[in-house]
Amino acid sequence: MRKTTRKAWALAAGMTSIALVATACSSSNDAADDEGTADGGDITLTVATFNEFGYTDEMFDRYEAENPGVTIEQKVAATSNEARENLNTRLAAGSGTADIEAIEVDWLPELMQYPDYFEDLASPDVEGRWLPWKVAQATTPDGKLIGYGTDIGPEGIAYRADLFEAAGLPSDRESVAALFGGADATWDGFFEVGKQYTAATGKPFFDSASAIYQGMVNQEEAAYEDPDTGDITALDNPRIKEMYDQVTAAAVNDKLSAHFTQWSDDWTNSFQTDGFAAMLAPGWMLGVISGNAAGVTGWDIADVFPGGSGNWGGSFLTVPSQGANVDAAKDLAAWLTAPEQQIEAFQNKGTFPSQVEALDSDEIKSATNEFFNNAPVGEILANRAKDVVVPFKGPQYFTIQDAISNAIVEVDVNGADPAAQWDTFVQVVQGLG
Repeated sequence: MRKTTRKAWALAAGMTSIALVATACSSSNDAADDEGTADGGDITLTVATFNEFGYTDEMFDRYEAENPGVTIEQKVAATSNEARENLNTRLAAGSGTADIEAIEVDWLPELMQYPDYFEDLASPDVEGRWLPWKVAQATTPDGKLIGYGTDIGPEGIAYRADLFEAAGLPSDRESVAALFGGADATWDGFFEVGKQYTAATGKPFFDSASAIYQGMVNQEEAAYEDPDTGDITALDNPRIKEMYDQVTAAAVNDKLSAHFTQWSDDWTNSFQTDGFAAMLAPGWMLGVISGNAAGVTGWDIADVFPGGSGNWGGSFLTVPSQGANVDAAKDLAAWLTAPEQQIEAFQNKGTFPSQVEALDSDEIKSATNEFFNNAPVGEILANRAKDVVVPFKGPQYFTIQDAISNAIVEVDVNGADPAAQWDTFVQVVQGLG
């Protein structure tokens, strides 16, 4: 799905923020819509997610069988951005949210400013369930827990072994990990492998420049805002311009990019046409790859990542207070994010659990993925999760990240001038001041 233009998005985001502020003091307990009834009777619970969460009809059927009178409907947005816009619009309106709303970590800080919109999910029943840093991300300064963690996004490098072999490069996952530098892998080394591949084949190496930048910036402890003061530092942080220059040069000058916007139709279709040879792959992306590349052989995943470790994404389930069935929604959210269900979600779509018990389970440690040449994905992602830097993401993180991503897309996909797009990004950031 193509994103809106930068100006249109900024206007929409600004209007939504104004609306949220304007309604922040109003009642947040109005019924969401006409679905279901108040707690106590037969009810329909809606669950709004995006991309791939690994929640199947079979899982919901099982919950319904164990909880007579409950019917579950899952609404899946095509992208995280779409889900964010849907949720913000309905929160501002005071009605219309799903009973359970999934939130992605990059835009969670925006909503943490308005905790009264959400139920407090803290409970002795779930204490100690998640990695401590996962809980901290969704906990307000006064101790309110607004989200139950679903997954985290440790990353490896997914690649087409057959295309690597055709380019004269190593193709088995251990040799590919060594090719990228093993424990000493760097972004310079990643782009160098790309140059070797493109020189040998004349074809692009990776799918999307903005996706590569995402992997890079997620390793920065405080990319855009000062954790102590909250001040915006994106334009004062030299690493931001350095990463922007490096990824746009690799995409355009070195011709390493296939020039796709992730989630677009062209990107989706490219999995069937040998459109590129490698991409960054958090656990949740594995299900996307296998779905888009159904029937295609050769995919594998290497236990390596430039810079050591990286975490892309990870989400939470929240319960908006405007819902008509908040108690039942809390129960369902707790059930969906229990270790047993998150292990099942991982087995379905590769979403790597954030639950401590799940991470220690034999099901995760021994998990393999047939589509990725029977790769030991549980072991690989567990290794990639070690030493992950958990970056600070303040209230403006999503807006700034979206602005620079749009700039990179304009350069990579639409052939715009890198310097001009950087200037546009600067203007957006200055406008937040």
